[in-house]
Amino acid sequence: MNVRVFYHDKCFDGACSAALFTRFYSERIRDDVQFEYLGLLHRAGALFNEADFTGQENAIVDFKYCASPKITWWFDHHESAFLTPEDAGHFERDTSNRKFYDPGFKSCTRFLAMIAEQRFGFKPASMAEVIHWAEIIDGALYEDAKTAVEMREPAMKLTMVIESAQEADFGSRLIPLLATTPLADILVDPLIAPRLEPLLERHQRSIEVLRQRSECKDGTVFFDITDQELEGYNKFIPYYLHPECTYSVGLSRSSFRNKVSVGSNPWTKSERLVNLAKICERYGGGGHARVGAISFDVSKREEARKAAQEIVEELRASAKG
Repeated sequence: MNVRVFYHDKCFDGACSAALFTRFYSERIRDDVQFEYLGLLHRAGALFNEADFTGQENAIVDFKYCASPKITWWFDHHESAFLTPEDAGHFERDTSNRKFYDPGFKSCTRFLAMIAEQRFGFKPASMAEVIHWAEIIDGALYEDAKTAVEMREPAMKLTMVIESAQEADFGSRLIPLLATTPLADILVDPLIAPRLEPLLERHQRSIEVLRQRSECKDGTVFFDITDQELEGYNKFIPYYLHPECTYSVGLSRSSFRNKVSVGSNPWTKSERLVNLAKICERYGGGGHARVGAISFDVSKREEARKAAQEIVEELRASAKG
């Protein structure tokens, strides 16, 4: 039996969701399975390639809905889970008991664990560490910005590696480890260990770059690092540097996209917050109420910059209103 698992690439929760799906499927659906893992990224244009859905079963975890009849499993928790109203309608009409959605969950990993336990009798205790840290990392449930930026825990170091890995087969090598191995042991695995020191040095450099580039005004931080190779920067650095801010808007660039990242300070005392997913959806992006992003084609740098500036102005105006 061949099962293809499509997951949110460069994301700790995405990788953990794929690992948990692997354990669940092997233990509660069938055990004679060969898994293949393919990472999905938010980018300008089409998100899915129908030709990739070649498994006898095809599962998507922690990523947008796909109406293809070849998709047999789907789990997601993002507020912006549906690309179109037609996709939402397709999901509502589904009767397979294999597709699940709840934007109320902080992480897809915990959501998947709950569904697997309640609907299929899976016992998630064996993956408690992965579930715990996926919830903290994807839900930004850190005690403070210092904890989030200093990254002392194995899960946080592993997140840094996941977000920076470039090899196409990295996820397929990591996910089986996440399904079976304590996180501290994964850090010393040959797949991970050689990457840590240079990434920690890069992390320290990114703090200094954002210190120089970021400006906080009317409760919103803005920074443009499109001339730096820092797309996978720690998203809590703006709040570490500017604890008084409510929102952050960052403009970054990689080999395949220009990205506008929009976030809210997890430790803000502000009680009335703008829904950032709704803002990002207007530009073709999405996410959660407290954090979102928009991907523009790599050639659309000025369009990305214009969108970022418009969002900054909107958020700063909301602080005055």
